[in-house]
Amino acid sequence: MTFIKMTKLTIDNRKVEVESGSTILDAARKLGIDIPTLCFREGFQPSTSCLACVVKIDNRLVSSCATVAREGMEVESETDEVQQARRTALELLLSDHVGDCMAPCHSICPAQMNIPRMIRQIAADKLRDAIITVKEHIPLPAVLGRICPAPCENGCRRRFYDSPVSICLLKRYVADVDLTSEHPYLPSCKPQNGKRVAIVGAGPTGLSAAYYLLQEGYACVLFDEHEKPGGMLQYGVPKDELRRDVLDAEIGLIEKLGAEFRLNITIGEHTSLKSLQSDYDAVLIAVGELKDGNAEQLRIQAPGNRIKVERDTLKTDLKGVFAGGNAIRRRNKISVRSVADGKTAAISIDQYLSGLDVTGPHHPFTVRIGRLAEDEIQRFMVDVSGAGRVMPSSGGALSRHFSDEEARAEAIRCLHCDCRKADNCKLRDYADVYKANPNHYKAERRLFEKYIQHPNVIYEPGKCIDCGLCIQIASEAGEPLGLTFIGRGFDVRVGVPFGRSIAEGLQKAADRCIAACPTGALSFKFEK
Repeated sequence: MTFIKMTKLTIDNRKVEVESGSTILDAARKLGIDIPTLCFREGFQPSTSCLACVVKIDNRLVSSCATVAREGMEVESETDEVQQARRTALELLLSDHVGDCMAPCHSICPAQMNIPRMIRQIAADKLRDAIITVKEHIPLPAVLGRICPAPCENGCRRRFYDSPVSICLLKRYVADVDLTSEHPYLPSCKPQNGKRVAIVGAGPTGLSAAYYLLQEGYACVLFDEHEKPGGMLQYGVPKDELRRDVLDAEIGLIEKLGAEFRLNITIGEHTSLKSLQSDYDAVLIAVGELKDGNAEQLRIQAPGNRIKVERDTLKTDLKGVFAGGNAIRRRNKISVRSVADGKTAAISIDQYLSGLDVTGPHHPFTVRIGRLAEDEIQRFMVDVSGAGRVMPSSGGALSRHFSDEEARAEAIRCLHCDCRKADNCKLRDYADVYKANPNHYKAERRLFEKYIQHPNVIYEPGKCIDCGLCIQIASEAGEPLGLTFIGRGFDVRVGVPFGRSIAEGLQKAADRCIAACPTGALSFKFEK
């Protein structure tokens, strides 16, 4: 009979027993304690380079991935000192990081739509996937594709080379293709949960809120003083800029999800806000720009004819009442901002009705390259179409639209500034958890680099944290050249020996190296 020697230790006052030779990290994982690891991977030699996994033992900070557990050891993994040490380690890694988690166009979009993903899907002729990407954040894309002033295009990095990508027209193209298809996209909805939300105003904010609340299982009733829903879109935008059949079709999809419209009803005359509070589980005020006397009708605080709300949650000072759109800010002609308010309100209302803390939407952690150095745009242009901005050949000045070929030609102009592993980046995830400040140790950054010689892989050295995992994997796979550390000290970088290309270095193990990379330094050229 073989006896396995065991070691007992304590982590955060919790006792645990592991096989002798196990590390503190092994023991912590057995207890379900999440210690961040970036440079460590099960089955490989720990390099202890990132220092994100530190814990405290006997007044010393040590790397948990490489420190062997000893009998009677007492470990602290969640003290303020340990948390700060991990935060500092992450901030030091971020100080040398060259890359955008979210592309500038994505960051600047008021609705926070994942624009680069939509564009890649258009380029790949995956239009059903593209409309799903769009409608995660914009429920009225055919409408906005016609009237939005496209603030996102001001963030497009391509404008430093020739002209920005036609993001708004591409969004319109995807929406129009879907809207005229046999089965326009409808998101799935959770079963009805028995809770009801009153939405005062059926304009862009109210319609957007209903779209997202219905998906969560809430019954939504939209009250509006007009004969038709749409608010300013129906009654404020000239018809030669926005065809009403397009607006009505997109509203019809929201109605198909289960939205109920009660029209020709004015709150304060036909019913009251107090009655809505009594009859419904939550209320959203989305009446558009307030006029003199509106606040008194609603009996709500509105200094300067703007309803007072918490900025991040859109909560008012009345229990269960939220507000958004032009009712809370100076007149706003950018409808996409009102649509974004609708989603924010829906998230906050869902949190409120689920008994959770009302915090509003989570804003993901992101880093930015910032201002480009002279001629640095040329590095982004590698492997990207050099063609100029495509002008639609169909339609007049206000009705122009892309053909399928034109849309794909415009889509391949995108520089793909976003990180291809943004949703699978351990550095980003832990920086978010530990509230790391990417600018804490910021110095003059190195230039952006991108190596694309491999048919399937992109290597961006500016995102590499020198964990060495890819080097170990390439060696284990028997790569003829493989990868190695090049240089010394702070300037050390992972590269292919003898100045050879990434295609020559990774002939067998590319997929495994990408899977192991804790950041987006190694990624697939095309989404899988």
